[in-house]
Amino acid sequence: MYPKLELDRYFNQESERLRYRRLSMDDISSWATFFIDNPNLPYLGRGFPEDPEEAAQLWIERQLDRYENWGAGHLGVIEKKSGALIGMCGLLSREIEGKNEYEVAYSIKPTFWRKGYGTEMARQMKEFGMEHKLAPRFVSMIHPDNVGSIKVAQNNGMTFLFKSTYQEMEVEVYGTEG
Repeated sequence: MYPKLELDRYFNQESERLRYRRLSMDDISSWATFFIDNPNLPYLGRGFPEDPEEAAQLWIERQLDRYENWGAGHLGVIEKKSGALIGMCGLLSREIEGKNEYEVAYSIKPTFWRKGYGTEMARQMKEFGMEHKLAPRFVSMIHPDNVGSIKVAQNNGMTFLFKSTYQEMEVEVYGTEG
């Protein structure tokens, strides 16, 4: 894992249509809708409680822990136009195939799919990491059946690098070469 980031700016970013901010426990009820009728839940790679509120709480608690220990993690993504929490994205410190990597990770509520938000989010995180020279390359780990996330990675300038296993799940690793 990479050392803890010490970049306060990470927690206050903007892109064309979106704002990125720290998550808080106040986001649980809004994020719980991500876990309702979402066909992509099997691609998360780690079991979540069946109750959407419990799943959202666990997700947010993980991010708060990442903030404390790594200085980064998933950020809440707010649509500027509506003020709605539409998803999460961030740079996650990972060890993949024995190498330290920063994963550009993203999740979007299904009602906001197919609007280009995934690409905008992923691009913002990759550009932030590159601007601050955090790593020689950035990756996204994606289940091979998750066609939407593969398209987002490709739109973010990433290409297929290799296959791996992460949290007992087969993944394809897309990335920037560095």
